[in-house]
Amino acid sequence: MPDMSASVSLAVTQFATLAKEVDEDKVTPGVLGFLVFAVLALAVWGLMKSMNKHMGKVDFEESPEDTADTGASGKGATGKASPAQG
Repeated sequence: MPDMSASVSLAVTQFATLAKEVDEDKVTPGVLGFLVFAVLALAVWGLMKSMNKHMGKVDFEESPEDTADTGASGKGATGKASPAQG
């Protein structure tokens, strides 16, 4: 069985050379980047939860007086088309 300390020192030497290749001036996200991402994710989750609560309160049924005013043709009570419809 090979000596474990020799293989460990070889691995450490290889990782040390890899670490030296990393540019010290390079910007990496690190812990601060993770924290910012986590805060944004929690904010989006909270906003979605709030939106679902408010959308549950919305009543989508039309009242009978609204349907009688517009009629089946989609025109207003006067029978005139809106300017957008021509």
